[in-house]
Amino acid sequence: MKVMVIVKATRDTEAGVMPSTELLAAMGNYNEELVKAGIMLGGDGLHPSSKGKRVEFTGKAPKVIDGPFAETKELIAGYWIWKVRSMDEALDWVKRCPMLDGDVIEIRQVFEAEDFGEAFTPELRAQEERVWAEAQKLARKS
Repeated sequence: MKVMVIVKATRDTEAGVMPSTELLAAMGNYNEELVKAGIMLGGDGLHPSSKGKRVEFTGKAPKVIDGPFAETKELIAGYWIWKVRSMDEALDWVKRCPMLDGDVIEIRQVFEAEDFGEAFTPELRAQEERVWAEAQKLARKS
């Protein structure tokens, strides 16, 4: 199963406060453990919402809203994509994460092709495979 591990934003992350050298080192070691265990597929930290945009789809034209966004507890400061055997395995790894007091992490299962049943036709599967293969080529170039 694939999961997205979501690091929730805090007042500090939204204010652009950078982590300490100690926390960066601890997180680097943690990420290294995840990679060695074959768990981590990807992940990144995100800039504050003040540098972001939201797009609302209502009516005829999408509406663009400039950050910052008000509800910090609903924002994301970073994420990982992990391949795990179960939600319990993901929980075990998250509990080891070097976070600060009051930080919150959310774990959500990622939809996979099998979850969509018959609606995900062989043609749609082939298209998805082509798109992801091309995306991986582009990622390797950057």
